[in-house]
Amino acid sequence: MELSAAQAAVMMFLLSSLILSAVKAAEDFDGASILRRKLQSPVAGLCAQLIEPSGFPCSEHKTQTKDGFILGLQRVSSSSGNLRRQSGPPVLLIHGLFMAGDAWFLDNPNQSLGFILANRGFDVWVGNVRGTRWCHGHVSLSEKDREFWDWSWQDYALYDVREMIRYIYTVTNSRVFVIGHSQGTIISLAALTQPDIVEMVGAAALLCPITYLNHITARLPLRLVKMHLDQVFLAMGIHELNFKSDWCTRIMDMMCDGHVDCGDLLTSVTGKNCCFNSSRIDFYLEYEPHPTSTKNLNHLFQMIREGTFAMYNHGRWKNMWHYGQLKPPKFDLSRIPSSLPLWMGYGGNDALADITDLQHTLKELRSKPDLLYLENYGHLDFLVSTRSKEDVYDRMLAFFNSLEHLAVVTE
Repeated sequence: MELSAAQAAVMMFLLSSLILSAVKAAEDFDGASILRRKLQSPVAGLCAQLIEPSGFPCSEHKTQTKDGFILGLQRVSSSSGNLRRQSGPPVLLIHGLFMAGDAWFLDNPNQSLGFILANRGFDVWVGNVRGTRWCHGHVSLSEKDREFWDWSWQDYALYDVREMIRYIYTVTNSRVFVIGHSQGTIISLAALTQPDIVEMVGAAALLCPITYLNHITARLPLRLVKMHLDQVFLAMGIHELNFKSDWCTRIMDMMCDGHVDCGDLLTSVTGKNCCFNSSRIDFYLEYEPHPTSTKNLNHLFQMIREGTFAMYNHGRWKNMWHYGQLKPPKFDLSRIPSSLPLWMGYGGNDALADITDLQHTLKELRSKPDLLYLENYGHLDFLVSTRSKEDVYDRMLAFFNSLEHLAVVTE
């Protein structure tokens, strides 16, 4: 149900008061300061911070998007290998919302997909989208500029993923195998509808695939959508969402103190995870969450409200300016070639990547992807389950191993 003008005004006032009091009081708030100590941003690069200490050779790379963002990529090889001598095809890892490339290395080398791929001989490339801490800003904009944060997942797909794949394709002279999780599947599938991108891709594996969000059951996102929190933040001129910041920490604490049931915050966001390694939460919080833009959250919430897999909705008249039509263009999944091998893993307890929405996706694809369904798996289990190697990754790798010939580029 849409808010009336009076309700919207009251909501704006209440949230404005909440945010302003949060900013003012954050430095004096003991609970927030305790959480912030867990959420200090790492200083060193991802290779030095997380990957090399586990014994894996790693090199840092930079590449620039057409709209001026400088992305960070990491290249990882086997703990017993050489960065230039990996025998397998290049694989690009694309992370989810409020995450970055570190998400693929948060558990030990026998459980983390990034390490497993490297030890199996794949040429592992770790992607980090704009705004995350492993990227390197913009050629002319500062993070303090409003324009720096004027993007959504549409730009991840059409600029960031395009540039990552182009860079890897150029360096390796091989088609790239793509792996995405959560939001990483949204931007992967959107990117694969573009002919100039998909011709550089050999195959794609998608964990918790999302293109439609009509049937999500995640309690907290649905509550925030109903509160129109994304629209309120944009109206107030808040363009960066950084949960490591003082005011975001304060707001989350105040919301959980009587406004939102945060007793099991992960379950309220992702659904019940069967095999999540809760003993490592303190370690995960040393790296997650990463920043994103309010516009990106607004775009994701548009998917829930409007039931579409489409470009960002600027409003009818601004859409005319940007797209030449009143409604934003849809990403047409039928444009993904039937010849592109696809693999998808999904779970029965996933409150974000709902099975009904996945069926909608499958109907629009021209090909029939290989599917892995795990009834007891939730959204995070596919990334940090204690059993993900046996349950998920071994099956994904069998799929990739059958396709290695597709990575070769013939002149």
